[in-house]
Amino acid sequence: MAEKEYEYGKGVPMVIAPSMAAIEQLVEDIRYRGQLIARNQKLESGVGATGVIGFVIGFVIVMATVLVPVLR
Repeated sequence: MAEKEYEYGKGVPMVIAPSMAAIEQLVEDIRYRGQLIARNQKLESGVGATGVIGFVIGFVIVMATVLVPVLR
């Protein structure tokens, strides 16, 4: 197999500036999605922590409103 020959002296390679608008838009999109996920996680955590207490309080209130008129 023959080795590839490199040609020298063909000019200086130029660095192309990246499109910062596209990168900034992508970063902003990732940041927005991260905030949505964090907010959803906080909401689920709060509901999970107080769900049983809320159910018990609601059950007591419903039973009181149903049984008090019956017992009178």
